[in-house]
Amino acid sequence: MSNYKPILETGRLTLRPFTAKDFEAVHSWAGNPVNTRYMAWGPNSEEETKAFLETTKAGRDFAVVLKESNIVIGSCGIYPDEENFAGEAGWILHKDYWKRGYGTELCGELIRYGFEDLNLKRVQAPCAAVNYGSYRIMERNGMKRIALRNKAFWARVDKEWIDEALYAIEADG
Repeated sequence: MSNYKPILETGRLTLRPFTAKDFEAVHSWAGNPVNTRYMAWGPNSEEETKAFLETTKAGRDFAVVLKESNIVIGSCGIYPDEENFAGEAGWILHKDYWKRGYGTELCGELIRYGFEDLNLKRVQAPCAAVNYGSYRIMERNGMKRIALRNKAFWARVDKEWIDEALYAIEADG
């Protein structure tokens, strides 16, 4: 089932494996409370960001790089559950690159990769139910909200339990 490619490309982005040289870029969003507000993790300490970089896997975790400048602006990934032919996608972009269509672009590529290269039948992604930017990215890529879990995870920045929405798309439509 697995056909992990180390590098994916879109019109404006390269999705590639992480390197140790990516630390400063990754920590610029992973350690930022604005960026991690709706995440179940973060803001990271430097040690937590280093630990993340040490555990990334090529073909699953990707640095999001602007083609024109070679600047790392975020990270994304797709995590297959091969037994169920499904995968969970996720992403984070540095706040300076929000509202430019990059999230929609990378999400579309993760879905394509999941279906065409990993032979998944379903790709899903959770997000904070109030995270308009994230759920609009999914909707623009044809994903549908399939579940809402009340008070599903602890938002560390706001220090409150928040609702989680789950979006999904099937390979056949």
